[in-house]
Amino acid sequence: MRDYTHVMALELKLRKIGNSVGVILPKEALSHLKIEEGDTVSLTETPDGYRLSQSQSDFAKTMAVMESLSKRYRNTLRELAK
Repeated sequence: MRDYTHVMALELKLRKIGNSVGVILPKEALSHLKIEEGDTVSLTETPDGYRLSQSQSDFAKTMAVMESLSKRYRNTLRELAK
């Protein structure tokens, strides 16, 4: 069961930005999401609707580098683990 004691509900207005449409997030929402101007966010569909969160692209990039290194240095890592 979800804990709704800390739920933040904000009404946001869609605005035309060039040829696109954007959402302006108030400071409270930016602080809650731990994001700032220029950051990338992810919009994920959930059974309850949609969820906006910090993008995990940095984590994905880091994991890809780690996987590449572990393949390249597999034998060295194996010896170090002994």
